[in-house]
Amino acid sequence: MAEVTTENLDLELVRRVQRGESAAFDLLVRKHQNRVVAVIGRYIHDWSECQDVAQDTFLRAYRAIGNFRGDAQFSTWLHRIAVNTAKNHLVAHKRRPPGDDIDIDDAEQFESALRMRDNDTPERELMRQEMEQTVMRAVEALPEELRAAITLREVDGLSYEEIAQQMQCPIGTVRSRIFRARDAIDTQLRPLLDAPNPRERATR
Repeated sequence: MAEVTTENLDLELVRRVQRGESAAFDLLVRKHQNRVVAVIGRYIHDWSECQDVAQDTFLRAYRAIGNFRGDAQFSTWLHRIAVNTAKNHLVAHKRRPPGDDIDIDDAEQFESALRMRDNDTPERELMRQEMEQTVMRAVEALPEELRAAITLREVDGLSYEEIAQQMQCPIGTVRSRIFRARDAIDTQLRPLLDAPNPRERATR
């Protein structure tokens, strides 16, 4: 069975945001902030200006997240917004953007250096690890038919029709299994959303 990855966690958090839970978007910001800043930093070299554009990127992402359907990974979708926001910022300030867009993998090479300038990184890293471990534990604890359905959908990227064929059951059953699996994962993630600060959880 395919491994549960961080992209599945992104999708789960996106769905929570789409249901109106703004705290889930805070977790997405914590999780992807370094990468977004790294991308923008390739276009804009002033640190404070880069931070402003990153904030604008997440604001645009929040406004557009209702249209996110998971056709691409959330990180790829967010990367496009960051690139467009940076280029628009340069144009608005009468500066020419580079001719070629920065590849997301190329931008990651600069992420470690940027992390050294961020005092909250250890806490965000702890949060990221806790979320990933929580999701993996929740998936592992699911009944086999639920675990198979959610993995085929979120990890392998199969359509409901393809999952129904592979599992030899009606599409309605597939939808039900995926809903129940997501609900179980959602229940396990709720404590992290209620207390997003690791230090805060440690004092409880």
